[in-house]
Amino acid sequence: MIWVGGQVDLTPSGAVRNEGDLESQTRHAMANLSRALEALDCDLVDLVFLLCFYVNDGSVDEHAFLELVGSCLPEDSVPAVNAVPMPYLAYTGLVVEIEGYAMRREDGRRMEKSVAPGETLCALPAPFSQAVRSGKMIFVSGQYPRLPDGVVGHPGNLVAQSRQVMEKVIGLLAHFGAGCQDVVKFNRWYAGTVGIEDFEPAALACAEFFEEPGPAATGIPLPRHADPDIAIKISVVAMLGEDGMYLPRRHVWPESLWDWHVHLPYKHGLKCEEMIFLGGQVSLNKRGEALYPDDLSAQTHQAMQHIGTILRELDADYEDVCKITTVYQAGCGAEALHENLGIRSSYFRDPGPATTGVPLPALAYESMVIEIDAFAMASNDTD
Repeated sequence: MIWVGGQVDLTPSGAVRNEGDLESQTRHAMANLSRALEALDCDLVDLVFLLCFYVNDGSVDEHAFLELVGSCLPEDSVPAVNAVPMPYLAYTGLVVEIEGYAMRREDGRRMEKSVAPGETLCALPAPFSQAVRSGKMIFVSGQYPRLPDGVVGHPGNLVAQSRQVMEKVIGLLAHFGAGCQDVVKFNRWYAGTVGIEDFEPAALACAEFFEEPGPAATGIPLPRHADPDIAIKISVVAMLGEDGMYLPRRHVWPESLWDWHVHLPYKHGLKCEEMIFLGGQVSLNKRGEALYPDDLSAQTHQAMQHIGTILRELDADYEDVCKITTVYQAGCGAEALHENLGIRSSYFRDPGPATTGVPLPALAYESMVIEIDAFAMASNDTD
């Protein structure tokens, strides 16, 4: 696995270039991503997934944005993709940040990739795939509640759209012989505001599709999706043996950690083969109430300590973390990013993991101000 942190269009001194220019910044971010891959002896063809945060107040056509990103890729790259509309990013004038995951075999050869057909789904621009399999890994693009003709199903109905999108995810996994039991990471981006009124209904609707113990999961509220009729977008990562067999996994739920205010089947962490997936870590108690309310520094320390606890139960540590993606409550401006970035980085030795950090006006729970996703890799339990 190759993990590339969020790439942006900044000068070496950290000044935003091409302020507000989505096309120029996207091309520069993708060029930076390409250079990062080349430094690790691979290239854009090896990409399996792109996560694209872009500023959209409703005036940007998301399909056109993905066409722009796709134009920066070779035809045979075929990654899955998720575009996440943001009200702003960390720096004034910054309008796009793109992270990517790629794969090569241990001897340096390219991985063979297969893609799920998308004829029954609303089309993605070339060269993106609705879902791609590379070795034991399956990456599903962010799925919207759209019909093949682009019409939005159940406009504005978060629960109905959640079920509709989950059925699409299941169909894509089935192409590879996989199902919900093979999902290791579940990411949900829903339109809403702070509070359980928006979090709970869709969370329960999605949970219906998983048996315990379920995958690691993260749910993030957005002020809006690109289309105001859309209330949910879901992407998943699954793992399945190259022979089509279920891969055993180990789940952990440390007793000292937090819980949601309603019961959900997801676990704080799981390990499958060499891969370790953590659910988004936050500063809550066991009743889903914020600890250290509205205190970004204290909550960042708390979330990072939770990450360490989960890793240790999976026989890993901070040094095994390869990628962290952080969402935090703040307005546009670098101060809050630097505040939590400095704390996060203090838990790692140089060289640390790849990282991405993006601000939002609110997170899922009242007075909760940061959520940190982590991916790690460690020796297989059977080695």
